[in-house]
Amino acid sequence: MDQRLSTDVVDHKNGAYAEIKDVENPELGMFDKPLPCFGCGIGWFSLLLGLVCPLLWYYATFLYFRKYYQRDPRERDGLAANAVAALICTIAVIIAGVVILIINLATNPHQ
Repeated sequence: MDQRLSTDVVDHKNGAYAEIKDVENPELGMFDKPLPCFGCGIGWFSLLLGLVCPLLWYYATFLYFRKYYQRDPRERDGLAANAVAALICTIAVIIAGVVILIINLATNPHQ
């Protein structure tokens, strides 16, 4: 047994984790830490908070296109969902703007 790595419960409470490696799967144990933002990740947290402030969707979309998910692949799905939400929001704003413009032109033809 390797004496450099501790599996003692006291060490785990202090934040000293034992490295877990597997010869067949080197990524095993790489993502043992919980995701930020209450464990759901930046992407899903931004998606939920984006219902209140849609600018968060655009921020998470920026992170998605900057490949933030390469740091932690578990973030990819949430960030991609934000990109879709930002696209839908943009299309809705454009359609609403065109409808408002058409209504204004129809009610005030002298402008």
